[in-house]
Amino acid sequence: MNVLFFSIFILFSTLIFRLGYLQIVKGEEYVTALERTEEVAVNTSVPRGRIYDRYGRVLVDNEPENAITYTKMQSTKTEEMLAIAEQLAMLIEQPTDRVTLRDKQDFWIMKNKDAAYAKVTKEEEDKINANEDLGKSEKQSELDRLVRERITEEELAQLTQFDLEVLAIYREMASGYNLSPQIIKSENVTDEEFARVSERLSDLPGVNTTTDWKRVKLSSLAILGRTTVPSKGIPKSKLDYYLARDYSRNDRVGESYFEAYYEELLQGQKSVVKNITNKQGEVVDTVTTYEGEPGNDLVTTIDIELQAEAERIVEEKLLELKAKSHSELLDRAFFVMMNPNTGELLSVVGKKIEKDSKTGKEYIVDYSYGTFTTAYEVGSTVKAATLLMGYSEGVIEPGTKLIDQPIKIAGTEPKSSIFNRHGKIPLDDITALERSSNSYMFQVAMMIAGTRYRYNMGFRIQDDTLQTMRNGYAQFGLGVNTGIDLPNEFAGFQGELDNTGKILNLAIGQFDTYTPMQMVQYISTVANGGYRIQPRMLKEVRQPSEDGEVLGPVVEEVSPKILNRISNTPEEINQVRKGLRQVYVGDQGSARSYFSNTPYTAAGKTGTAEVVYYGPLREKYGTDAITLAHVGFAPYENPEVAYAVLIPWATTNYNISLPTGNQIAREVLDVYFELKDKYAKEGLSSSSVKQQILPPTTNEKIDENTKEQTVNE
Repeated sequence: MNVLFFSIFILFSTLIFRLGYLQIVKGEEYVTALERTEEVAVNTSVPRGRIYDRYGRVLVDNEPENAITYTKMQSTKTEEMLAIAEQLAMLIEQPTDRVTLRDKQDFWIMKNKDAAYAKVTKEEEDKINANEDLGKSEKQSELDRLVRERITEEELAQLTQFDLEVLAIYREMASGYNLSPQIIKSENVTDEEFARVSERLSDLPGVNTTTDWKRVKLSSLAILGRTTVPSKGIPKSKLDYYLARDYSRNDRVGESYFEAYYEELLQGQKSVVKNITNKQGEVVDTVTTYEGEPGNDLVTTIDIELQAEAERIVEEKLLELKAKSHSELLDRAFFVMMNPNTGELLSVVGKKIEKDSKTGKEYIVDYSYGTFTTAYEVGSTVKAATLLMGYSEGVIEPGTKLIDQPIKIAGTEPKSSIFNRHGKIPLDDITALERSSNSYMFQVAMMIAGTRYRYNMGFRIQDDTLQTMRNGYAQFGLGVNTGIDLPNEFAGFQGELDNTGKILNLAIGQFDTYTPMQMVQYISTVANGGYRIQPRMLKEVRQPSEDGEVLGPVVEEVSPKILNRISNTPEEINQVRKGLRQVYVGDQGSARSYFSNTPYTAAGKTGTAEVVYYGPLREKYGTDAITLAHVGFAPYENPEVAYAVLIPWATTNYNISLPTGNQIAREVLDVYFELKDKYAKEGLSSSSVKQQILPPTTNEKIDENTKEQTVNE
């Protein structure tokens, strides 16, 4: 009896300890596992967050559309799904363009099981079944593979158009998860189809008619991005990423740029249902435990009215340049405007000329993403950074005078300033910027390299000179990622230093390549007193609007992000700013004819880079060309905007001077200040707590399934 009681005591103790372990140690884990089986997120159609410009004008919207869905239960059999697909095929027209050869083969096997498996001999089947390395499902897969290989084209041709429609519906039904509605058709569902299916829902278990939301862009601005359509679903390259986050295969997701970068904010929350099961584990009812909610609305930093005017100006000037002689390489132009104090991008313009391969006609495409994904030599616009680097390296100081003269290195042709091919002209740093002295910048680079210029000297540089200069430019954002909140940013190409003289080219912007976005970040750093600010597209995150008239409450307001401060004193920065001002108003300023009479104050720098062409026209590789550039900021005393213009390969004629970069900068800057006055009169503000939702500025509508125009980069 003692042994018996002791054994019972041990058994009860073990049971108690086990229960304690399950409830205390493993309790949370098992509750979570149970919730995963009982509570599941279902693919309900909730509107994606809207996208607005900084003043509340709609840029990307949602439009409701009819949709037909199917929800597969855990106990649903293939034969039942096939029967429902056949009934649906009689009620709706289903496109068959997505049906693959493999789909047809599998469908033929389902429809002709006896004939299909008769294609495999008894010996082959026994051999497969005898393979102990294969599991049951793997053996079936191997058997099906043999059958598919032996299905003839004639047998597949027996599938009628109706069969293919049934197959197209069935493949959508089978691709979903249990208990999660799968969209069978949402694109071009007619009212008649919607009504026919709605009337027969009681005869179609799992089928439902509902409302889906179609994405519609009200602006052609490419960096707003695109979303996938349900028929395409999640891109294969990101399938695992999204499936791990409870997405369904045919969910709409951001496919590019702003839509893709802020996918998690824009995507709504799916509803959650709890499955009620009987003793046999069969689902007898479902109860919604969370209704789901639309995605957050995003307010961008873009002023869409300014953007539209800037696009018009850039496109107009690009076509004017293209109409001139020697413009066979020209195909693109860029403009970027940013608040230098906050990093808010007010306008991002890229325009590109493409040619229709069939008709030979040229057309313009939006190439705004080229402002941060493509890079070019930018010429003399970098000279402000070269001077500031010279100060910080201690080789010159504010007011330093040097002799502008042709620079002759032993074994090379002389290199000189455009305005002084033969003489000797003393210049200080401010005048060097005003007149765009190449010679002054060459000598700064030589001093950074550890030597001073002497006629026909041999030129050797210190081992770290190239990296020192690149680090100096990187402080301004040149040659490094700007940190823009859009994917696929490019840092630019770094030239190969196969001879020391190319250090001089680096000092005048004709060696490494930079993006237009890097240029605007660089000039913003000079404008705001030395702080490199991250450029960004997102201004605010808001809850969905409750009434469609006022934006929802602010969830998050994005703050400016300072990436670094340059290693220059305020006095040194102000000295360079004075030089940039002289470029616009000085007697010999290179942009004087366009900016000396402005009703506002501004400062900037022009650039003309002599480059070798390596663009999309491979047959033209190696051709010499001219790239036009311009950077600036305004007002001079208290900058509100910084801007950059870049026109790669504008001409192959080295003997003409093209003012197009200056013209674009002046005309867009005029528009900015005109709109500023207009907004003030209208009481329009970008900082209103209760901000009105304003209509789009155009009637343009770009449907989510509109084919993208081809861009040959």
